[in-house]
Amino acid sequence: MNRITELGRRFSAWLQQISLKVIKLYHPQTWKEKGLLWSSGLLLVTLVIIGIVLAVIWSREPDPFDVRGNALAMLNDDESRLVTGATTVTTTIRLAETLLDKPGGYLSNDVTPPSIFLDNIPNWEFGVIVQIRDISRALRNDFSRSQSQSIEDKDLMVAEPQFNFDTYSWMFPPSEREYRKGIKALDNYLQRLTDANQPDAQFYARADNIREWLGIVEKRLGSLSQRLSASVGQLRVNTDLAGDSAATQSTSTNPNLYVKTPWLEIDDVFYEARGSTWALLHLMKAIEIDFDQVLAKKNARASLKQIIRELEGTQESLYSPVILNGSGFGLVANHSLVMASYISRANAAVIDLRNLLEQG
Repeated sequence: MNRITELGRRFSAWLQQISLKVIKLYHPQTWKEKGLLWSSGLLLVTLVIIGIVLAVIWSREPDPFDVRGNALAMLNDDESRLVTGATTVTTTIRLAETLLDKPGGYLSNDVTPPSIFLDNIPNWEFGVIVQIRDISRALRNDFSRSQSQSIEDKDLMVAEPQFNFDTYSWMFPPSEREYRKGIKALDNYLQRLTDANQPDAQFYARADNIREWLGIVEKRLGSLSQRLSASVGQLRVNTDLAGDSAATQSTSTNPNLYVKTPWLEIDDVFYEARGSTWALLHLMKAIEIDFDQVLAKKNARASLKQIIRELEGTQESLYSPVILNGSGFGLVANHSLVMASYISRANAAVIDLRNLLEQG
């Protein structure tokens, strides 16, 4: 115990000495003695260190959250307001708010250091905003409408186009301002949805509605899986017109295609997939709550749980400081292929879920 106390005392004394030296470095008298060139160099080094620290902090991905707990928090812990659709809407709002309010804020449109040098989190943000756009479109066109001839919800008519604003606009207006308007419109819809005195706001949990959204999810996951798999380069058979003997296309293409993601874009695709699956994981958990009766009737709960399990796999901790791109059976890992494996299995489960929902 005495030895530990002594080590602690020495460490404290060392920290005190370092602090005094740092304080002396930044004292005006030191700057005056060292001259303008030395002082300018110190300022530059300081800015670089601060930039590196901020870059590390801002490059951390947000933690997952409990969708039901989040819904209750947004509804002031009032269980009676946790109506059908409330969890999906509150989850969408939380995803958008996380995009804007995480450490460093929204980075995709930043034009100043250190944000301009970061690409992992901006690509993660793009993956998230794509899922927000898809669910907001589904809310406007499907979940809030009883049939094709019904009137669109007035707030969702505002929210959906706001989230489709340019991802990289930094001024006149900045992307953040437009996305805030979308969040505000979603919140207005939520307040009306959870108010029994405003029956004009509805969320219809039906099998055909969720199938429409899952169809979009299926295409998103399929695209991500293909782009991730192309990290090592693949010779693929062209199947663009397969399954329909009368199908045509605008211009002819080769029967065999070589697809390979450029080396500098491998981490971009990886983090886009990471962000997209992070957002989709929360949306699937929200759907599990709001469509519980539909899933039970179709005996489809297991399929949805399988999707959630695979998406959770995409969010496992990444221990490597860089995205590795080893060959398929080589000595070095290929993070893109691992991510593609999880996404492919999730996509297969989405297809199974859509088929189950289509059955009577």
